[in-house]
Formats: sequence, C-alpha cells, structure tokens
Amino acid sequence: MSFSPQSKVWIYQSDRKFSNQEVVAIQQQLNEFTAQWKAHGHQLQAKAEVLYNYFIVFIVDEATTGTTGCSIDASVRIIKGLEAEYSVDLFNRFNIAYKVDDKVVVINKEDFETLISIKKITPESTVFNNLYKHWPTLKLNGKFHLKIAGIIRFLLIYCKYTLN
Repeated sequence: MSFSPQSKVWIYQSDRKFSNQEVVAIQQQLNEFTAQWKAHGHQLQAKAEVLYNYFIVFIVDEATTGTTGCSIDASVRIIKGLEAEYSVDLFNRFNIAYKVDDKVVVINKEDFETLISIKKITPESTVFNNLYKHWPTLKLNGKFHLKIAGIIRFLLIYCKYTLN
C-alpha cells in the first residue's frame, strides 16, 4: 500500500517491549481494525503496524478519505483497549525511546535528562521521535528516528530543560 503526501501518522509508544507473541496478536487486531476503519461511512485507506516491538503506528491517506473526529476516536478506543489488554501505557509522551546498539530503550523524561547531563546521550545518539504527524516527514526521516539535535527542541519546549 502506498501513501500520498497528505497522509497522516499517529505513533503510540509503549512503556515496555511487546513480546513477539504479543506483536503477532496486536498486529492481527490492528489489521482487523484498519480493514473496517471508516470515516462517515467511507473506508479509510489505512495501515497500522507494530515497529521495534515498542511502537504502534497508524497511517491514513487523507487524499482519498479524510479522518474525522469519530474515526480518530475509534482508533483511540483500540489503543486504549490494547493498553488494558497488555498492561502498557501508550499515551505517556514523556517516555522517551532511544537506541543503544540495536536495542530500543524507553525511559522517563527525568532519566533521559540525566543521561544527557552525564553524556550517555550524545549528538550521535538515535532518539525516536513519536511526534511525527505527517507521512512525508516520517518517510524522509526513515523509521521515525532522528539524531539528538532534533529532540533538543522537544526537550526545551515541552520539558523546560536547559542544557549547560
């Protein structure tokens, strides 16, 4: 399935790694959901995937049919259901994911700030950006990660963190 530049993206980051068995079950639920996901009776051209065993990503091509409040609410309901079923938090935007070698690590904002201050997170670190909203941005940046320079703005604005 290909998506136009008008496509929207929603990224939900888990506070823990999903097991491979959980990923299979979650992916099945996501496939069933997107196959019937509609906006005012019109089928949405949509896809959802579990990436890195931590992230649930929805993509909707709004060039064909735009999302509505009700259709977005439906996607939030499935995410809330997954949270309850798997005992995870998918809405905490102050959890930050980064890579150490090939492993994804999720920590809270305060611990992330500490890792920056002790230089365990450096400009070469890969930090995942789950704030992307549009497909072209996500596609261009590849698998929605960016170097630390891009996350600095997030920290300064949302976390009121100053780097010394």
